Amino acid sequence: MRTIMTLGANIIVRGRVQGVYFRASTQARARARGLSGWVRNCPDGSVEILALGAREAVEELVAWCHEGPPRSRVDEVSVRWGEYQGGESDFTIRY
Repeated sequence: MRTIMTLGANIIVRGRVQGVYFRASTQARARARGLSGWVRNCPDGSVEILALGAREAVEELVAWCHEGPPRSRVDEVSVRWGEYQGGESDFTIRY
C-alpha cells in the first residue's frame, strides 16, 4: 500500500491569538482556499496549524497568519515546510 504525501506547512503563531476567533478564522480561510489540515490552541498560548494543499494556497494562509483576525495581535509566526502524510479530508478545529 502506497502512502500519499502532501505538501504542507506546520505553522506556530504566537501573540494574543487565543480567545480572539483565530481558530475559526483560520478554518474559514483554509477551507476557502481548498486546504485540508487542522488548527488548535496550545497550552503555551500559541496556535498551531497544519495546512495541506497547493503551495500557493498554503502560502496565502501563512501570509494571513502574520495579521490574523481583527482582535488578535501576532508577535511571531514560525513555519516548517515539508511533505506530510495525507489523510485529512477537511480543515478542522482540534480541541
